[in-house]
Amino acid sequence: MVKNKKGKEFDFPTVKQLEQEILREKYNQRYKRVLKSTLYSLVVVAAVAVLIATLVFPVLQISGGSMEPTFNDEEIVVLIKTTKFKRGELCCFSYQNKLLIKRIIGIPGDVVDIDENGYVYVNGERIEEPYLFDRALGTGNVEFPCHVTENHYFVLGDHRSTSVDSRHKVIGQVSTDQLVGKIFFRIWPFEAIGFV
Repeated sequence: MVKNKKGKEFDFPTVKQLEQEILREKYNQRYKRVLKSTLYSLVVVAAVAVLIATLVFPVLQISGGSMEPTFNDEEIVVLIKTTKFKRGELCCFSYQNKLLIKRIIGIPGDVVDIDENGYVYVNGERIEEPYLFDRALGTGNVEFPCHVTENHYFVLGDHRSTSVDSRHKVIGQVSTDQLVGKIFFRIWPFEAIGFV
C-alpha cells in the first residue's frame, strides 16, 4: 500500500489486473473499429441498393384491379428498365405522371383486332390468353382493326371489362418514350413471390 502527497492510501494494480485492463482496452478498440466498419459498409450497401432500385430495378406497388388475376391490388413487383418488348410481356409506362402496368399485345407494324366476344387477333390470328378470367371488348372508343404505328405498342389490361388501356383514345398506343420497363419479379405477397 502506498500513500500519495495528500496522504490517501491506494494499492498498485497487480500484473494480472494490468493485463486484464490492457485486454479490455484492446477489445474496446477492436469493437469500435468493427462497429465503424460495419456502419460504413451498411451505408455503402444502402446507397448502392437505392441506386440499383432507382436506375435498374425499380420497385412498384400495384394499385387497382386492371391487371387481375395476374396482379392484385397492393402487390409489389420489380421491373427491369428496358424499351424492347415482345408480345405478351408485362410493361410499365408513364401516363400523366403515373405509372401504369399493362400487357403488350401489339408491337410496331402489327394489326390488332378485338371481336364482340373479346377475342383478340394480331395480324389475323387469334392469340391465346390463358392469363384472362374474363373476355370483354370493353367500353373503348378506338376503331378496330387498329394498326400499331412505328415506335408504339398496343397494350391491354388483363381484367378486360374494367381496364382503361389502348382501346381508349385517352391512352391510345404507348410510345417507346413512355415505356419505363418490363415486370419480371413479384416480391409481395410472400406466398406469390417469384418470377412473373
